[in-house]
Amino acid sequence: MTLEPCVADEESRRSQGSYSSTNQINLHTVLRCSLLGHHGPLFVASSFSRPSWTIWFLLHTLRIEGRSLSKRAQFQRAVSAKLNECGVSLKPGLKDVLRFRARMNMTTNATPKASSKSDAISDAESADALGKALDLVGLTSKQAASLLAKNGPNSMPDTFAHVLRNALLKFWAPVPWLLEASMVLQLVLHKYVEAGIIAALLVLNAALAFVQEGRAQATLNALKSRLALNASVLRDATWKIIPAAQLVVGDVVKLSLGEVVAADVHILDGSVELDQSMLTGESLPVEPGAGADTFSGALVRRGEASARVTATGTRTKFGQTAELVRTAHAVSSQQRAVLKIVRNLAFFNGGVILLMGIYALSHSMPWNEVIPLFLTAVLAAIPVGLPATFTLSSAIGARSLATLGVLPTRLSAVDEAGTIDVLCVDKTGTLTANQLSVASISPMNGFNEAQVLGIAALASSVGGEDSEDAAVRSAAAQKPSPDNPKLVVFTAFDPAKKTSEATATDAGGQALKIVKGAAATIFGLAGSDAGASAMAAKLEAQGFRLLGVAFGLPGSLRLIGMIALSDPPRADSASLISELTTLGVRTVMVTGDAPATAAIVATEVGLEGPTCPAGSIPASVKPENYSVFASIPPEGKFALVKAFQKSGHTVGMCGDGANDAPALRQAQIGIAVSTATDVAKSAAGVVLTEAGLGGIVAAIKTGRLIFQRILSYTLRSTTKKIAQLLFLAIGLLMTGQAVITPLLMVIVMITGDLFSMAYATDRVRPSGTPNSWDIGKITAAGAVLGMGFLVFSTSVLAVGKYKMRLDIDHLRTFCIIGVVYGSQAVTYAIRDRQHLWGLRPTKWLVMSTAADILFISLLANRGIEMSPLPLRVLGLELLAATVFYFALNFVKIPVFRSLKLT
Repeated sequence: MTLEPCVADEESRRSQGSYSSTNQINLHTVLRCSLLGHHGPLFVASSFSRPSWTIWFLLHTLRIEGRSLSKRAQFQRAVSAKLNECGVSLKPGLKDVLRFRARMNMTTNATPKASSKSDAISDAESADALGKALDLVGLTSKQAASLLAKNGPNSMPDTFAHVLRNALLKFWAPVPWLLEASMVLQLVLHKYVEAGIIAALLVLNAALAFVQEGRAQATLNALKSRLALNASVLRDATWKIIPAAQLVVGDVVKLSLGEVVAADVHILDGSVELDQSMLTGESLPVEPGAGADTFSGALVRRGEASARVTATGTRTKFGQTAELVRTAHAVSSQQRAVLKIVRNLAFFNGGVILLMGIYALSHSMPWNEVIPLFLTAVLAAIPVGLPATFTLSSAIGARSLATLGVLPTRLSAVDEAGTIDVLCVDKTGTLTANQLSVASISPMNGFNEAQVLGIAALASSVGGEDSEDAAVRSAAAQKPSPDNPKLVVFTAFDPAKKTSEATATDAGGQALKIVKGAAATIFGLAGSDAGASAMAAKLEAQGFRLLGVAFGLPGSLRLIGMIALSDPPRADSASLISELTTLGVRTVMVTGDAPATAAIVATEVGLEGPTCPAGSIPASVKPENYSVFASIPPEGKFALVKAFQKSGHTVGMCGDGANDAPALRQAQIGIAVSTATDVAKSAAGVVLTEAGLGGIVAAIKTGRLIFQRILSYTLRSTTKKIAQLLFLAIGLLMTGQAVITPLLMVIVMITGDLFSMAYATDRVRPSGTPNSWDIGKITAAGAVLGMGFLVFSTSVLAVGKYKMRLDIDHLRTFCIIGVVYGSQAVTYAIRDRQHLWGLRPTKWLVMSTAADILFISLLANRGIEMSPLPLRVLGLELLAATVFYFALNFVKIPVFRSLKLT
């Protein structure tokens, strides 16, 4: 738009054809600028889409009174710069007029008269008024749409992978790799049935993981949609309510009581009290006024203001943490466990295959027998049901946690919760109630505590969302005073004055005034002595928010007391921290609050230990060194988690604000509390829907149950795979042929691995200490127990070959039945690390066992894909497997005890 001088009146202006025909508001309005009390030239707005009163206001502020030419030129440049910044260009005509008026002023007033404050506006004041007037106009819809298309929505990008990419990733992992390789080999050998079965197993594993993780993500998305924000914005000179995601830089927004600041903004006018605990961790509110900046996510507790948006989306101050969130990553212990198990089995398998290859070559075995043998060995080493069982167990745990108000955003976080040994908790809203209450009252000048509270309550709003007034009225109700004055008029809190007021009358009808507000403000109104000032300084140093109360005749107020407010600990915080300690979890407080405030809360909730000195966190810090880490910036929380992980700890991190997001993502399990921002929820592994630590304790206990189920399956899988590989080698030595064919091994994979996924529902004993994936110990236990399984399987082979003198086809059926029945014996023997008479199995596990035995017995008896055997032989093998089960139960106790597997 352009501001031009009008040389005559509206009619002459129109005759020159200078008006723009479109996009004008009040084009027929001629605005007069008053300079030095003279009627100056007229100005109109061409192609101007903003209200004419705004232009009048702009020009009316350009009074150049009693200034030198250099001052006038300096002011003119300032005005031009401000107009250019707002998209307004000054044509030479206006500059000439300003210059002309300045010269005229110098000639008509040789001795400039001094201007009073009342009738003169300084350069700075004029420029500030000009800026405010332009700022308060807002954007047009067209401008906003252009900026939205250019800069994108005011939201954080979703950190989750695209649905198709997420589905494909289920086929890109160690176990799927082995299945895919086996399927390719089967196709090369024209074994299409076997290849189809393996493909079905592969798809089943992937589908289970994809569906269960999708359900968890859908739950989180539903939770986010209920929390979507709106904003009040000035568009096209009209206030509108729009989704916060549509805000753009330059928008003028209104900040009102109870609303969340939807973007980074610069306050133009008004004053508000903001709760920034979601961002900085500071529990006490701040009171920015005109000219101050505030940030996305702050909650307006008091007042009202207009503000201009300065940054949106990832460009906001705390949105910039998204890059840290994106790069932060801790590989889950579950992923590492699967990888190590597959790696160990692959190494072992490679060694066994090498030995069998040497034997085959030395005995001149034909290739059409060697290749199936190698393929059988590869299939025998694949823990095909391991990922699916992990997923199913975690999904069952996630469903259980959802009923307790805990929503996992990724399934691995469920069992991960059982492994954490260090929990970093945020103070505000997690250990504390995030709600102000009266901590102490300091009466003065002859008043008592009840009187101070009663009088202060008269100057407090009833209802509403003012946390300070609610705290004062609640405390006054608990400590009533019988001689309170009678309220006449209440004046709500004025952010500019930082006080609320009331007029009351005493018993004699005398009018009295009450003023309540910030202690420093009340000291200025009513005065204070050295003792009051010292007490105020002491309380504020301890982190309390301090209110002063003045009372008396309107012209002679006096200080009657001070009220200290604080965010108290939640009632259950101390007991839950004690329970976490019993569970072997070290709890440390990590907060942005001041050290003094944090130390007080830590003592109240039972966190014993020193507070880490302010400053950078030592790289070698350990959780045992300190109980409290205060005044921690966002990057400090991230660094702290990494330092704890470097020292060998499994870390859980609680948080709610955007500044917690990088640390939540870096931790093995990030826990977003109930009031967390979308950024924090997206970065976390678990989202709590209820306040406090109760959900965290429930997640840890459930995680340990899930871990035990997965551990049982892992032990069983390792035991079986080691025994089966060695059994293939021994069978080759005893018979000179493969005692199990690839098809029979696929059948074992179906009966042994898939049916045994019922482990995910089994009853288990949670451990009393944090779990850990010690793959070395698991492999050692599997090797020892696998030797027992190998002895049983080899005995079956020996009986079939030397006692029953079966041919190779019937011997293979006899061996495969022994392997399946023996696997069930292993399943029940190692499902509990204690004696067999401990925990009853669930009906699902019993039903899967029955289905497994019936399925393989039916195939063997009917001769489906194998040579038939009579029921009597199958019954004897089942009896032998039962004897093996009891024997293995007595072997496992010393093995688990010596390896400390619980």
